[in-house]
Amino acid sequence: MTDETEAVREVVNLVTEETDSWAEVLNRPRRAQGQLAAVITMIEAERDRKEVVTQLAAVSHALDRVGFKVVAGGIRQCLTERQWGRTPPLSEAELEKLFLTLA
Repeated sequence: MTDETEAVREVVNLVTEETDSWAEVLNRPRRAQGQLAAVITMIEAERDRKEVVTQLAAVSHALDRVGFKVVAGGIRQCLTERQWGRTPPLSEAELEKLFLTLA
């Protein structure tokens, strides 16, 4: 399975979840910030490289999820706006570009 296919599945799953508020979304990068601080401490302490890379991968995955949550929220918002007969804040092309930035 390609990274892009995995990313598509991730966003589809997130779009079908309940809507997250910005406050809920914000918790994710804050947790990643804490993880990154721990990685910096590990590097400063010259910890095992395998452990450092494992933690970096966890931070990277957490940040990817933040991006996918933001895109999924944008998709939900656009669908809702269309259902109410209003113009969505982002076009399909803009949403696709955002998604592909993460994929």
